[in-house]
Amino acid sequence: MNKRKTGAGWEKRAAEYLKEKGMKIVETNFRSRQGEIDLIGFHREYLVFVEVKFRQSAEKGYALEAVDLRKQKRICRVADYYRYLHKINADVSVRYDVIGIQGEEIHWIQNAFPHHYAER
Repeated sequence: MNKRKTGAGWEKRAAEYLKEKGMKIVETNFRSRQGEIDLIGFHREYLVFVEVKFRQSAEKGYALEAVDLRKQKRICRVADYYRYLHKINADVSVRYDVIGIQGEEIHWIQNAFPHHYAER
Protein backbone atom coordinates (compact mmCIF):
# COMPACT_ATOMS: atom_id res chain seq x y z
CA MET A 1 0.00 0.00 0.00
CA ASN A 2 1.38 3.43 -0.86
CA LYS A 3 2.06 6.14 1.73
CA ARG A 4 -0.82 8.37 0.64
CA LYS A 5 -3.39 5.58 1.03
CA THR A 6 -1.91 4.57 4.37
CA GLY A 7 -1.98 8.19 5.55
CA ALA A 8 -5.58 8.63 4.41
CA GLY A 9 -6.60 5.57 6.40
CA TRP A 10 -4.98 6.89 9.58
CA GLU A 11 -6.48 10.34 9.02
CA LYS A 12 -9.92 8.73 8.74
CA ARG A 13 -9.32 6.86 11.98
CA ALA A 14 -8.17 10.09 13.66
CA ALA A 15 -11.32 11.89 12.43
CA GLU A 16 -13.51 9.14 13.90
CA TYR A 17 -11.62 9.38 17.19
CA LEU A 18 -12.08 13.16 17.32
CA LYS A 19 -15.79 12.87 16.51
CA GLU A 20 -16.16 10.48 19.44
CA LYS A 21 -14.51 13.13 21.62
CA GLY A 22 -16.98 15.81 20.52
CA MET A 23 -15.27 17.49 17.58
CA LYS A 24 -17.34 18.36 14.52
CA ILE A 25 -15.14 17.75 11.48
CA VAL A 26 -15.90 20.21 8.68
CA GLU A 27 -13.05 19.53 6.25
CA THR A 28 -10.51 16.82 5.50
CA ASN A 29 -7.30 17.23 3.51
CA PHE A 30 -7.69 20.94 2.83
CA ARG A 31 -5.07 21.81 0.22
CA SER A 32 -3.77 25.11 -1.07
CA ARG A 33 -0.57 26.35 -2.68
CA GLN A 34 0.77 26.97 0.82
CA GLY A 35 0.34 23.34 1.89
CA GLU A 36 -2.21 20.99 3.44
CA ILE A 37 -4.11 20.56 6.69
CA ASP A 38 -5.28 17.04 7.49
CA LEU A 39 -8.44 17.83 9.48
CA ILE A 40 -10.38 20.98 10.31
CA GLY A 41 -13.17 21.03 12.84
CA PHE A 42 -14.93 22.76 15.68
CA HIS A 43 -14.34 21.66 19.27
CA ARG A 44 -16.01 23.58 22.03
CA GLU A 45 -15.51 27.26 21.12
CA TYR A 46 -12.47 26.66 18.88
CA LEU A 47 -11.88 26.32 15.18
CA VAL A 48 -9.29 23.54 15.23
CA PHE A 49 -6.64 22.71 12.64
CA VAL A 50 -5.36 19.17 13.14
CA GLU A 51 -2.16 17.55 11.90
CA VAL A 52 -2.16 13.74 11.93
CA LYS A 53 1.11 11.81 12.16
CA PHE A 54 1.55 8.05 12.16
CA ARG A 55 4.50 5.86 13.01
CA GLN A 56 4.32 2.08 13.07
CA SER A 57 7.08 1.96 15.68
CA ALA A 58 9.56 4.27 17.38
CA GLU A 59 12.33 3.06 15.05
CA LYS A 60 12.03 6.21 12.90
CA GLY A 61 11.10 8.47 15.80
CA TYR A 62 7.87 9.31 17.52
CA ALA A 63 4.83 10.53 15.61
CA LEU A 64 4.38 13.62 17.75
CA GLU A 65 7.97 14.72 17.15
CA ALA A 66 7.36 14.95 13.41
CA VAL A 67 5.54 18.29 13.70
CA ASP A 68 8.58 20.54 13.84
CA LEU A 69 8.69 24.35 13.69
CA ARG A 70 8.85 24.39 9.89
CA LYS A 71 5.72 22.21 9.67
CA GLN A 72 3.96 24.35 12.29
CA LYS A 73 4.62 27.52 10.29
CA ARG A 74 3.27 25.89 7.13
CA ILE A 75 0.11 24.75 8.93
CA CYS A 76 -0.42 28.30 10.25
CA ARG A 77 -0.06 29.79 6.74
CA VAL A 78 -2.61 27.33 5.37
CA ALA A 79 -4.92 28.02 8.33
CA ASP A 80 -4.70 31.77 7.66
CA TYR A 81 -5.63 31.16 4.03
CA TYR A 82 -8.52 28.86 5.05
CA ARG A 83 -9.88 31.54 7.40
CA TYR A 84 -9.55 34.18 4.65
CA LEU A 85 -11.20 31.94 2.04
CA HIS A 86 -14.14 31.08 4.31
CA LYS A 87 -14.47 34.63 5.70
CA ILE A 88 -13.94 33.49 9.29
CA ASN A 89 -13.75 36.49 11.61
CA ALA A 90 -10.59 37.21 13.57
CA ASP A 91 -12.61 36.93 16.80
CA VAL A 92 -13.11 33.17 16.28
CA SER A 93 -10.71 31.33 18.59
CA VAL A 94 -8.26 29.08 16.76
CA ARG A 95 -6.35 26.07 18.07
CA TYR A 96 -3.70 23.82 16.54
CA ASP A 97 -3.88 20.18 17.60
CA VAL A 98 -1.76 17.17 16.74
CA ILE A 99 -2.90 13.56 16.62
CA GLY A 100 0.05 11.21 16.98
CA ILE A 101 -0.61 7.58 16.20
CA GLN A 102 2.16 5.30 17.41
CA GLY A 103 1.39 1.72 16.41
CA GLU A 104 -2.21 1.35 17.63
CA GLU A 105 -2.09 4.10 20.29
CA ILE A 106 -3.70 7.45 19.56
CA HIS A 107 -2.40 10.54 21.35
CA TRP A 108 -4.33 13.80 21.01
CA ILE A 109 -2.41 16.93 21.93
CA GLN A 110 -4.75 19.90 22.13
CA ASN A 111 -3.24 23.34 21.62
CA ALA A 112 0.00 21.64 20.56
CA PHE A 113 1.63 24.82 19.32
CA PRO A 114 0.91 28.56 19.11
CA HIS A 115 0.04 30.44 15.95
CA HIS A 116 3.14 31.44 13.98
CA TYR A 117 2.59 34.66 12.08
CA ALA A 118 3.80 34.91 8.50
CA GLU A 119 7.17 36.56 8.09
CA ARG A 120 7.26 39.59 5.87
